[in-house]
Amino acid sequence: MAATTRRACLVALVVVALAFLFFEGPAMAESGTTAGVSAQRLREVRSYLRRVNKAPVTSIQSPDGDIIDCVPISKQPAFDHPLLKNHTIQMQPSYYPYGDSNIAPHPITQTWHQNGKCPENTIPIRRIKEEDVLRANSVNWYGKKTPEDLHKFHLEASANSGHQYAVASSPSGSFYGTQISMNLWKPMTESTNDFSLTQLWIVAGSYSNNDLNTIETGWQVYPYLYGDANPRLFIYWTRDAYRTTGCYNLGCSGFVQTNNQIAMGGTLAPQSTYGGTQYEITFLVWKDPNTHNWWMQLGGTNVGYWPSSIFTHLANSASYIQWGGEVAPSENGQTSTQMGSGHFPSEGFGKASYIRNIQTVDSSNTLSSANGLSLINPTPNCYNVQTGTSSSNWRTYMFYGGPGRNSNCP
Repeated sequence: MAATTRRACLVALVVVALAFLFFEGPAMAESGTTAGVSAQRLREVRSYLRRVNKAPVTSIQSPDGDIIDCVPISKQPAFDHPLLKNHTIQMQPSYYPYGDSNIAPHPITQTWHQNGKCPENTIPIRRIKEEDVLRANSVNWYGKKTPEDLHKFHLEASANSGHQYAVASSPSGSFYGTQISMNLWKPMTESTNDFSLTQLWIVAGSYSNNDLNTIETGWQVYPYLYGDANPRLFIYWTRDAYRTTGCYNLGCSGFVQTNNQIAMGGTLAPQSTYGGTQYEITFLVWKDPNTHNWWMQLGGTNVGYWPSSIFTHLANSASYIQWGGEVAPSENGQTSTQMGSGHFPSEGFGKASYIRNIQTVDSSNTLSSANGLSLINPTPNCYNVQTGTSSSNWRTYMFYGGPGRNSNCP
């Protein structure tokens, strides 16, 4: 009897130990070097990882080094948001925009799909590792736009702010979404702290009043955030000009994901080649006329939505929409970090990066070609942008990008 009791206790201790390892763990099991890191900082990082890394049904090891956790859809980070505690998941949009979907002809996939996909009723979440958070200045600002950079993320900031743009902007009005197709590249970054991205911005509110609302999505190369130089899918949002709300991907609550095959922050492949095949990805973001949630579709597949309740101005409509590239050097001044393909728009198709079939969604939930675009390119000798229209499926389009520092851009 005593032996049986001892065996039962031993089994119980093993179970507890394994449970502790998992929930301490993905934080501890995936830790990188911690040399020189204080015990207090490690405790903060591991506490954060226990909160943000949700317990998965299963996990998939990606060839690029990522771990993709398949988390029950009802346990995703979105529901940590105080406004979403009793939220009922909207599994499908009530309405789709009327018009031409025009899905990209050479589609893109994600690298982790090579080793499997998540089961039904789960969503894939890229596991945040200890070394990821240790690269950040603090746990509180991991995966966020930091306070000292706030002015740099405003597209009308001066060229001296450090961030560089090559962007097309709609005129002011009332907008309910946008659709674009963009080609994918793997730009070089001069420093691991630099980033290079291509994205769309859906915007309302005022930066100067600290009530700027944005929805953002696209692809980015950002070694500081991800630990490598792969181009990755990302989303972002804010309701207060980046001050306290929003973050990249699913690192904080807000975006409700419904799809079990697309991982925010996951590597995108294949990339376009200079003078070769151009690989595209089509983004559609629109406001559901019934629920007022902002839905995101990728390559014709519904991914999820930003609930209208997490916004103020975007609970109604957007004031303008912007599309294009952004580069952020780690130090103010020019950088050799590439934007897009790293080539100027004048080189054209197959060599320059592009966004085509630029459409906006109006109050009748109809897609139509964007027009009246203005350009934001404060340093055209470093990064530039050109727009045009075509009767083909390119319709309204833009070429953009550049190499950064060169003989005309010291």
